[in-house]
Amino acid sequence: MEYRDYYKALGVPREATIDEIKKAYRKLARKYHPDVSKEADAETRMREVNEAYAVLSDTEKRTAYDQLGRGYQPGQEFRPPPDWDAGFEFSGPGVSGAEAADFSDFFAELFGRMGGGGRGGAFHMRGEDHHAKILLDIEDAYTGAVREIALRVPHINPQGHVALDTRTLNVRIPKGIHGGQIIRLAGQGAPGMGEAKPGDLLLEVQFRPHARYRVDGRDLHVVLPVAPWEAALGAVVPVEVPDGQLQVRIPAGAQSGRVLRVRGRGIPGEPPGNLLLEIRVVLPEATNPKAKELYETMARELAFDPRRSS
Repeated sequence: MEYRDYYKALGVPREATIDEIKKAYRKLARKYHPDVSKEADAETRMREVNEAYAVLSDTEKRTAYDQLGRGYQPGQEFRPPPDWDAGFEFSGPGVSGAEAADFSDFFAELFGRMGGGGRGGAFHMRGEDHHAKILLDIEDAYTGAVREIALRVPHINPQGHVALDTRTLNVRIPKGIHGGQIIRLAGQGAPGMGEAKPGDLLLEVQFRPHARYRVDGRDLHVVLPVAPWEAALGAVVPVEVPDGQLQVRIPAGAQSGRVLRVRGRGIPGEPPGNLLLEIRVVLPEATNPKAKELYETMARELAFDPRRSS
């Protein structure tokens, strides 16, 4: 996917005010509108101008675009990093499928799952819901917690430039929460019009990458290192999990890559997930004479060829 420079498409600098962006858009719209333009590529250019304006005229989209795209050149290969939008607070339900379809894959990849859009409405109208993705530690799903969450909220400052405010909230994380689940904070969205109630803040939960654990739904995946004699002879070994320690039986003859399932010891819930242990046999190094002698004895006395087809 190619990076798109929306500022270049409108012919404005990155520090342009919203008024300058609107002025540039109107000028280009008069030039390239298919109903009046004589330019050969008018339809294509008008689509590019519309897409650039849809992003740069929207405070939230522009802020996210600016944060994500620094250092890229037009046409350069681009892939947004995972969870790049975590911690951004967006208003509205997100970009519609029809809007995303009218624009490029670049636009759809960035904004197809984000909140966006302006605020309209009558004198008495409930405030819009706001949306944000938050990253939690896997351990929070096992124990529950109260976490301070910081959200970046874009706005237009008095000089007409995009700026970021930060607001912090203490959020109760329920035990058993899983990736993709929504935490609703009533009344923390946009203010209502007139006497109407404010909207809610919807927090989509995802988990931070962990050095030991990988989450799939409510299942917890763990790589379990075992010694060669534990794998060959069988053993009971300790396994650290987010809520404590388990004793797990390794069956005799276990090989690297085998997965052991411990039912009900994944993320709590109804029903709870499973703990999936992938065995990884770890060989001790022959760094001293005794270890070297043991390996040499095995080489002589065991009729073992790991490359022999079964």
